[in-house]
Amino acid sequence: MRGVVTKRLLGKGDCLKKGLNEKEKLFCSYYAGFGDARGCAARAGYCISPLKSAERLLARSDIRAEIDRLEKERRSFSSQTEKGLYRLAFGSVTDALKLMLCEEMMSAEEIEKLDLFNVSEIKRPKGGGIEIRFFDRFKALEKLASMGGGESSESSFIKALSEGARLLSEEEEN
Repeated sequence: MRGVVTKRLLGKGDCLKKGLNEKEKLFCSYYAGFGDARGCAARAGYCISPLKSAERLLARSDIRAEIDRLEKERRSFSSQTEKGLYRLAFGSVTDALKLMLCEEMMSAEEIEKLDLFNVSEIKRPKGGGIEIRFFDRFKALEKLASMGGGESSESSFIKALSEGARLLSEEEEN
């Protein structure tokens, strides 16, 4: 009898569960990404009055904590993506050149120490030698600019590069 009284006192919306069920996890994931409570509840499977379901879910501390965790994770991923694009745009190709120009075959340990982040493909043609392709720096710059949304230092940089190229081509024509 005591368990029933406790259940009635806590109510249906309070959390006695050890974790979130699949629909609740889906709601949290959608809400962290889109923020539209009613739409996210409907998408997660709360078909009967999704707005009330969303309100009930958002009132729970465990749901809010999961949403906060997911939002923080997304910001972290976005930050990592931005750092990776920055590395592609401005990173060094020195180690790739070392690999290409070395006279003797490098050991696996030596290769492991090389920074080949900017390398998209390495081929060893039949005729000998080595072919190395790099990621497109300009595309990485464009992505960085689009991530900044609006006027950012990266988009200013791209505009400056474009303007410089235009001025150079005008000078060559004259």
